[in-house]
Parts: sequence; C-alpha cells; structure tokens
Amino acid sequence: MTAGDRFDCAVVGTCVADILVRPVPLATPVGGGRLFHVDPIEVTSGGVVCNTGLGLARLGLSVAAASLVGDDPWGNLIRERLRAGGVDTAAMEDEPTLATSTTAVLIDPSGERSFAHHVGACGVIDLAWIRRHLPFLARARWVVLGYAGLLPGLEPDLAAAVAALRAAGCRVALETGGAGGRLEDVAPALPAVDLYVPSLDEAAAQTGCADPRAIIRRYRELGAAGIVGVKLGSLGTLLSPMPGEFREVPCIAAPGPVIDTTGAGDALLAGLLAGLIRGMSPPEACLLGAAHAACCVTAAGATAGLRSFDETLLLVDNSRR
Repeated sequence: MTAGDRFDCAVVGTCVADILVRPVPLATPVGGGRLFHVDPIEVTSGGVVCNTGLGLARLGLSVAAASLVGDDPWGNLIRERLRAGGVDTAAMEDEPTLATSTTAVLIDPSGERSFAHHVGACGVIDLAWIRRHLPFLARARWVVLGYAGLLPGLEPDLAAAVAALRAAGCRVALETGGAGGRLEDVAPALPAVDLYVPSLDEAAAQTGCADPRAIIRRYRELGAAGIVGVKLGSLGTLLSPMPGEFREVPCIAAPGPVIDTTGAGDALLAGLLAGLIRGMSPPEACLLGAAHAACCVTAAGATAGLRSFDETLLLVDNSRR
C-alpha cells in the first residue's frame, strides 16, 4: 500500500508475544519443584492486533496494525509476524521504557488453556495516543479496538476513544479480553459501537447475567444499537443483528483434530468482520467467523491454522450439506 490508501480495517490495542507450552495438566496443580515434560515450546504472536489482524489479512482484506511494543526481541518478533502476514505496521511504535506484552499460554491435552500475562507496553495506550493516531486510523473503514479488560490506560476513556474513531469516519468493533473489562467503562461506549460480541464468561462477568439473551438485553438497555452477540464456544454464537432480533449461529466442526483453542474468539471476530465488509448479512458473516474459528483450533497458536477466504467459505458450504 502507498501512503493515503484506504484500509478495510485497522486493529488497535493489545499485541502480545505468546509462549506456547503444551501439554500442561490444568485440572490438577503441577506442584512445587516438579519437572514435567512438554512438547517443543513455541513462540508466536498473539493479542487482538495480531490474531484478528492476521486473520483478516488471511481472508483477503487490507489491514493495518496500531499498538505499542517494547524495544526488545519480542517487539521485533511481533512486527516480523505482522509484516509477513501482509499487515501494515506503520503505526506500530516502540515504548523503550517498557517490555512488550507477553503471555505464557499453558495448554492441556484437550486444547483448553490458561494464561500468565504481562500487560507491558500496551498498558499505556490511552486516549491521547488514539487521538494522535487518528489521521492514520481514519484511512480504515473499520477499526477493531481491544482488548477491553487489558488496556488499563484507555478503559476509563473508552467511550471518548470510540467517539473519536466514529467522528473520523470509522465503524468500530470492540473486543474484550481477560475478564472483559468493567461494565462501567464499557457501557458508555456501547451506543457508538457497531459490533460487540464478547465471550459468555466475559459478558457474564460484566453484566452479572448468566443467560445469553438476558446479557444481550442488558447491553441493549445500556444503549447498544449495533450488532451485539455472545460467543458460546462449542455451542456457537447468539447474535442480535438489531434490537429485538436474536439469531442462533451454530459452531462449525473443526476440519481436523483440535490442537489448541488459543485465539478462536479472535478468529471468529475476524471472520465475522470480513463477512460484513464483504457485504454478507450478519448471520452469514457470523457463520464465516465460526468456520474461521474452526480452522484456528487445528494448529498451535492463534493463526497457524487459519485458511484463505475461499477455503473458509467452503467449510461453511460443507456444514450445510
């Protein structure tokens, strides 16, 4: 791309170096002083900027990344992975006083995982940082902003950040991570958010509701006017394309053995957003997201298993037969 070209999407916020360790017995404590054997330990990129950004690029969209990394080998790794995946890194900046965000991903034999996370440089992204990058971000049709729950410098001003992006002409998707962020931070932003589909655990922690329909109704009561949903893991996604409408979107079977569920939610978001940008209806776009997530879990890490748009769409077609 040349300076001034438009992007389909810019992904802003959390980018992470993921250290993948498997298999780790998560059901029982490892115990002090114990040595146990694992598969070869891998290092890859993670966080919404890398996971969703690379997923969107794999699906054929033009994508830019905007975040902060430390002046360290992890930051270099993240930049290299993004560039190799076709993502523009002009708005990736160094924060020399802080380390790059890192996560040790502990994966059990079933593919379930737990995370040991250091927020690092991404934690100082704030409203002033977003405003400074608005001329660049305004080149994007959509902006994904996340993770709410892991951006302590931005979350108190989340509504102002979303408003600034909307004023710049961008549609905004908000993504959650960790515990999902506090409802008092997220709620004021919801009326201006175009797409918000947290996981059930994150949404339940925010709202205090256990039922997905009750969760969505709560978000609507708080003014959410865009597409809202709740990711339900193997049960699919409950999607509300508009107030008063609920659509149950099924999970799509993985096209191979389940190796690692890391990044499946980010992959679903990438597919859903790619479908919307390509003109699909929200339920059809969400099915594309389900297929993208199904590909994700067939390889270690959040992006190694992802496939092209045509290959992913074929999974959707096959699921209907």
